[in-house]
Amino acid sequence: MWSVVNTTEDNARELSAYYEGVFMAKGKSMSVCVATNVYTDSDPFMSALEVLILGGSAYNSTDFRKHGLGLVARNMFGYDGEIVKYPDDPFDRFWEPYLDKNSVTESVRNLSVSGFWNLPPSKLFDTGLTTDQAKPMVLQWPPFSLPNSFYYISLYFADNRDSSLKTSRAFSVVVNGIEYYSRLNVTTPGVSVFATRWPLTGFTNITLIPSAGSDVGPVINGGEIFDVLLLGGTTLTRDVIAIEKVKKSLQNTPLDWNGDPCQPNKYSWTGVTCSEGPRIRVVALNLSSMGLSGSLSSAVANLTALTDIWLGNNNLSGVIPDLSSLRMLKTLHLENNQFSGEIPVSLGTISSLQELYIQNNNLTGEVPKILREKPGLKLQFSPGNHFSFPSSPSAI
Repeated sequence: MWSVVNTTEDNARELSAYYEGVFMAKGKSMSVCVATNVYTDSDPFMSALEVLILGGSAYNSTDFRKHGLGLVARNMFGYDGEIVKYPDDPFDRFWEPYLDKNSVTESVRNLSVSGFWNLPPSKLFDTGLTTDQAKPMVLQWPPFSLPNSFYYISLYFADNRDSSLKTSRAFSVVVNGIEYYSRLNVTTPGVSVFATRWPLTGFTNITLIPSAGSDVGPVINGGEIFDVLLLGGTTLTRDVIAIEKVKKSLQNTPLDWNGDPCQPNKYSWTGVTCSEGPRIRVVALNLSSMGLSGSLSSAVANLTALTDIWLGNNNLSGVIPDLSSLRMLKTLHLENNQFSGEIPVSLGTISSLQELYIQNNNLTGEVPKILREKPGLKLQFSPGNHFSFPSSPSAI
């Protein structure tokens, strides 16, 4: 998953910019990739990164196996103070003030939020927007145009009057002319309504229409809106484990060798080529002339979708591992390194192998006959090694 970040406007106003997402952690660590986009005229940067664990009920109507949430706006309506965050919000979410032409109302009592799935701060219900009479209220929110997408929307309401009053506050919620919730009965304990995937584009109008028999005007206390982000595929776990082991055996690997080796799409690790589609595999390694040292881990043989390996012109040492499990391997370039030991005979069993370049190493022993006689194989094994060759048979 990736999202566009543009700090230009905030920077011009000498303000910081923050971006928030909600994702499911699938392991003990998560990776974050920062890369250039069409707005970038300098190096990408990140000033701070915070990771917080949400309550189990928060935003749990989203299928986080397929989607993530990118915050668009989170506001306290009728409030004009400082941003509300921790300790008022135990998850340190930022609730920004929001005022418009509608009347402001203040609560006369404290509200418990334990019954709200998303666990907003109780301060959210201290103020709200309302109308003076039992007439519709129109709220343009968020205050900017939205790109065409699906959005998670959660709206919060509470009747701020004395609970002993016997009058009702009921209304329908309409978003851009489409009924969002019909005859919502707002009581003093409060209520929230939400949509997990609501299509929006451009400016958004929220209209609260009093129901027949409602004695007072509608009220709204706050809202959250997230872009519903479709998660991209992830690299096959076996390949991730294997390439992490390869990384540990190498020295001076590229700086971007962190996180998922193939994702986000178009931002795979330097020198790593991946397949596309739902089953993402590592299909090629091209690390020639990268200044690498260390050794080549035997775990490379677990990258069974590999078709090409280029590791020439480095300073790699140790033995060449058994690669016979790489049944799709076409090209193996290990030239101009410090590999030692013998050439694995098993390389000759790879029927797809078309190029094998191993010259200028410290290899010993014999060049296996199965390689020397393999049809169609481009084999370069000299100069620079220490091979022995079998003597020609004596004539009888």
